[in-house]
Amino acid sequence: MTLKIVVCVKYVPDASGEWGFSGDLTVDRVGVDGLLSELDEYAVEQALRVAEASGDAEVTVVTVGPDDARDAVRKALSMGADRGVHVEDGGVEGSDVMGTSLVLAAAVGKAGFDLVVCGMASTDGVAGVVPALLAERLGVAQVSLLSEVSVRDGVVRGRRDGDAASEVLEAGLPAVVSVTDQSGEARYPSFKGIMAAKKKPVESWDLDDLGVDAGSVGSAGAWTVVESVTERPARVAGTVVTDEGDGGLRLAEFLAGQKFI
Repeated sequence: MTLKIVVCVKYVPDASGEWGFSGDLTVDRVGVDGLLSELDEYAVEQALRVAEASGDAEVTVVTVGPDDARDAVRKALSMGADRGVHVEDGGVEGSDVMGTSLVLAAAVGKAGFDLVVCGMASTDGVAGVVPALLAERLGVAQVSLLSEVSVRDGVVRGRRDGDAASEVLEAGLPAVVSVTDQSGEARYPSFKGIMAAKKKPVESWDLDDLGVDAGSVGSAGAWTVVESVTERPARVAGTVVTDEGDGGLRLAEFLAGQKFI
């Protein structure tokens, strides 16, 4: 039986660009270029590795967002995923993690899954709770923050690395897992993969297709509200310690003065 793997990815503002905020205090996603979240690339990589080890698997990439978010799906397809799903609906704009997880759960359920793979967090919101919310909404087990993932005999296994020890965890399928940036370098799309991605199917769904009430998502359905945004103060020039034979002493004095030592 074909193993159905779904990878949830997000199209995020490029961290190297100049971020701003819209009038409703959400991130202005129009004024800055976007890309597939770097942390989600690890999720795509782990999904592809599980699929390759299985020998009979299908990897579907799901994203929620505006028209540009389709680029994130195309990037994942060029890495080797089989098909994509893009949920695009104006009612989703302004969703917090509760709304996002609701839409993702509906899309994942509609796509069909045995295993859902997520990144540990998005690189814009960095909340990190969507995988847990997604598992709860789907009514399946969740194993989070894994640095290794494998599937065998209907069970997903993984290793979670802590500061003092590593744990090996497992859960019966279907399940949701999240992976860290220690799970293995994500592959670069090859030219062949980029060309092949152009022919792979990408379905477009809206809230009606998913049976999601528009009042439950977007700004109207958000559980959290950003009340104010303050621009971070500009960086000031640092202190230069010139080594004139006593550099070590002067550096130590500086660190002590800052209470670092």
